[in-house]
Amino acid sequence: MNIGDKVRLIHSKEEGIVTRILPNNVIEIEIEDGFRLPVLKRELAVVSAVEAQAFRTVKPQPTPDKATDSRPTGIRAEKGIFMAFVPLNDREIVLHLVNNTDWDLPYSLATPTERHQRGISGGYLKAKSALKVHELLIKDFEDWGTFVFHCLYFTVGFSPERAPLTKRIKFRANTFFKNKRKASILEKDAYLFQLDADEKLDQPLNAQVLKEKMMEKNEPEPAVSLPIERPSSVVDLHIEKLTRDFLALNNNEMIAIQLKTFEQQLEKAIASGMDEITFIHGVGNGVLRTELHRRMSKHKNVKFYEDAQKEKFGYGATKVKIK
Repeated sequence: MNIGDKVRLIHSKEEGIVTRILPNNVIEIEIEDGFRLPVLKRELAVVSAVEAQAFRTVKPQPTPDKATDSRPTGIRAEKGIFMAFVPLNDREIVLHLVNNTDWDLPYSLATPTERHQRGISGGYLKAKSALKVHELLIKDFEDWGTFVFHCLYFTVGFSPERAPLTKRIKFRANTFFKNKRKASILEKDAYLFQLDADEKLDQPLNAQVLKEKMMEKNEPEPAVSLPIERPSSVVDLHIEKLTRDFLALNNNEMIAIQLKTFEQQLEKAIASGMDEITFIHGVGNGVLRTELHRRMSKHKNVKFYEDAQKEKFGYGATKVKIK
């Protein structure tokens, strides 16, 4: 039983989607209207993907009149694959994949790192459907990283040949929060991003449309004010404070995490109007301290820096005065 599986309660007719695997053999499922229930694993049964087809009652379909039926055949909606981030509350956001095309999509979604990639979701996204694939914390926005989406295009029978789609996307706060609009299929407000917008389908060039686009004026985008999280006045950069997996990291990986945290917290301090911030880096071999001081000396918003409260931190901390 995995996240995303459709399940049914054994002793009732309720059905839902697995959203989390909890301790003690408890499964959290999301039922109709977004309600979530913790249920013992033994009380659930996975619904087979073919179950509905095997037991549904097939209604006879009317035969179209060939003389009057002028509907086009084959693939009509070529484009329309989206990542839709639906706010769950003021802390969490839910990622859905939306397929508003006439293609079925075998797909994978992952986030790469320096040495490997972390798979988020994979499977089969039917035409004209949406799928909930991931939950994220808004406060961790800067750590979401890069998303990599791969998919193939498939439909039964004859269809135009399509190359696989690969899209890498990393979100920036100044553009992410300006993309909120109604998501098709979901019919919910979401931060919406099209993955196949840049695909070239070898369509004939419309000269009139091209002329109109050339005559359009580029209006400046309105400034967007985003809430800035004010960091703590003292930031501890010891690796065991930053990650629980520090025992599996080598020295280069550790210092990369420490420097990334330093950069993020310093920028937040500047953006939120703080006068100063202190970083605890320890004494050690001095590599981290030296690199921090090098970066501070070149930063345009750093007024000066100095050893912080020797009686409290010894020589293992640096106070940064912000302009």
